[in-house]
Amino acid sequence: MKTMSRRRTLPDEQVIAATARVIGRIGPARLTLADVAKEAGLAPATLLQRFGTKRGLLLEVARAAPAGVADCFAQVRAANRSPLGAIFSAVQMTAQVAETPEVLANSLAFLQIDLTDPDFHRLALENFLATEAGYRTLIDEAIAAGELIRCDTARLARAIGALASGSMLAWAIRREGSVATWLRRDLETLLKPLRVLKIARPRRVKAAASNRG
Repeated sequence: MKTMSRRRTLPDEQVIAATARVIGRIGPARLTLADVAKEAGLAPATLLQRFGTKRGLLLEVARAAPAGVADCFAQVRAANRSPLGAIFSAVQMTAQVAETPEVLANSLAFLQIDLTDPDFHRLALENFLATEAGYRTLIDEAIAAGELIRCDTARLARAIGALASGSMLAWAIRREGSVATWLRRDLETLLKPLRVLKIARPRRVKAAASNRG
């Protein structure tokens, strides 16, 4: 019986996606090039030749994050007629790193590297600022559309980003319902005082036929 040969080539995007899946399962500390090679269907030597080291591969994963932020915001904006709806969708997309409390814990382990390694921190900062800018653009559009009142959009964008991270952590500890529902409820609480109330206009009452001139 013939065994399937491993692929010799694979786009970097797919290798990075495979690495992210492995990180979600076991965290960056336990990850090896052999783990990623098995997930991607490549020979470990291929990854070694392409990325050099485990650190080199993890840097590519970190580098891909800020590059993909604009695409994520473009997707949610295209999928929502309402800018406010796009804000909710964008926040709920962050739940992808929290499929389970264990996956979230492994993702947070990557944050330890971001905060202690200067090269990783630079990329984490780029991702952070790009995400804030994406939220701020949607907030500006929501204000222009009459969905939110005028406010300090930079501070609100920062607050939304902080809420998303903190809400996922609270969900992982409490473990009540789905993380997406938890995120939505917390965001609704944050934005409720800023939402524009839609006051229904009273219908005009037609004059009675007896009063017509």
